[in-house]
Amino acid sequence: MSHIVIIQGHPTAGGGHFCHALAEAYARGAAEGGHDVRQILVAELDFPLLRSKRDWEKSPPPPAIAGVQDTIARADHLVIIYPLWLGDMPALLKGFLEQALRPAFMSGTSDPGGNWKTVLKGKSSRIVVTMGMPAFVYRWYFGAHSLRSLKRSILALVGIGPNRHTLIGTVEGMSEAKRKVWLERMRRLGAGAR
Repeated sequence: MSHIVIIQGHPTAGGGHFCHALAEAYARGAAEGGHDVRQILVAELDFPLLRSKRDWEKSPPPPAIAGVQDTIARADHLVIIYPLWLGDMPALLKGFLEQALRPAFMSGTSDPGGNWKTVLKGKSSRIVVTMGMPAFVYRWYFGAHSLRSLKRSILALVGIGPNRHTLIGTVEGMSEAKRKVWLERMRRLGAGAR
């Protein structure tokens, strides 16, 4: 049994978007596969944006963030789901990651030799990005730049890997039948915790 944490990065609270349905499908599959599943709904958390490097490095996280840091630390596998907005993740999700992945949390504690160890090393991830454009355009023309940034500059940097992804394009014009296909894919990915 794996401990899976789904980070729902859609900035609209209350559900109703395809990102929410994808998260539910993944969670359902993971539960069917015997995995422990927790969800973090970023839009329902109350936290301020960080305004300085000093705050990021030295100030304690707000209570809502401290609670989810414990959830993330216990996870074996993270699933991050968000819509592509202006070519990147929504600002609320980026603000959440800045709050949650503070140096004191990422670094954990040092061993007797003074070497820092990250509490996130060895965890894997699945990133699911929905978008209005075709996914191949995002990959080919735009170079999937925000996905690459998340994988390399955030997740890999803090020790999370392997970092797999799923890109789902043309969601606004997607037929109901195609949505069902994607939801089933997410359920199967959840069952296999990948």
